[in-house]
Amino acid sequence: MKESGRVGNCLTGDLVAAARDRLATVTHRTPVMRSATTDALVGKHVYFKMENQQKTGAFKFRGASFKLMQLSDEQLKKGVIAASAGNHAQGVANAAAKLNVRATIFMPEKTPAAKVNATRAYGAEVVLTGESFQEAYDASMKRQMQTGAEYIHPFDDYDVMAGQGTIATEMLQQEDRIDTIVVPVGGGGLISGIATAAKHVSRRVKVIGVQSAGASAIYQSYYQNRIKHLDRVSTIAEGIAVKQPGEHTLPLINKYVDDMVTVTDEEIASAIIYMLERNKTLLEGAGAAALAALFAHGSRMKSDHCGIIVSGGNMDISTLPMIQQLAKKLHYSACII
Repeated sequence: MKESGRVGNCLTGDLVAAARDRLATVTHRTPVMRSATTDALVGKHVYFKMENQQKTGAFKFRGASFKLMQLSDEQLKKGVIAASAGNHAQGVANAAAKLNVRATIFMPEKTPAAKVNATRAYGAEVVLTGESFQEAYDASMKRQMQTGAEYIHPFDDYDVMAGQGTIATEMLQQEDRIDTIVVPVGGGGLISGIATAAKHVSRRVKVIGVQSAGASAIYQSYYQNRIKHLDRVSTIAEGIAVKQPGEHTLPLINKYVDDMVTVTDEEIASAIIYMLERNKTLLEGAGAAALAALFAHGSRMKSDHCGIIVSGGNMDISTLPMIQQLAKKLHYSACII
């Protein structure tokens, strides 16, 4: 392995700092956007970290790139394999293409066509299988055992988490008044990296996780103090539709995350429409989850300067009519939209 800044087999602030230095010339330093309308609606200063403007349209390129940077030439020659609901797929495919490494990605059958096509466009082999991430993951592990390719986990890997954590180090440099960061949560890699990085910078920064009510394994695990495995998930936010927490992410979430909330599909849809109409910005379901939580739970968030992680913007445009119909069902949607 190349030098990673790791202290033992764990995630530390030093590892995130190492990732920040390695990724500085590879990833975009995405902007922090402000909205006076949003500030007025929620009674807080709100700062959007626009990872929908990251390479491949989502934050996942950070973690995938740093992970591949840690592999030896011998490991890279074997190729890489991953499972993903879409954004990790594109991140791995693009990172692999830049290193001229063969990539195979397993994706759920219902993954939006835009994400599947983009992954293939980066040169990866795509295998569509299963109804959710878990089924795709199981199939990818079988292939990995057959081929010996290096496995790039979408969230349960300390190098991947460290790459995602660089979002927090950037954000807190761009706006040092932020006292709370709201983060969408699927398997927990993004929030683990962000929480570790944020607490390393300042213990006063609170980190709040957001899951879809239809895919709330980590939310339930967090509050029930036991690992929760879901039989099925159902949400328009396919990027965070994960059936169980990561083995490595859950302990970090329990240690560093200050609160967890859930949002409905209607609340997510309303946030998507709000950002599209008011800020001319397209978000996917997972990318809108943190804003949805701010609208739905803002009164319980004791924050003056609130950071919102806009994790991605790779939405299938054909789903917009359905998103609009969901948003209209929300009883307070008129106040937002």
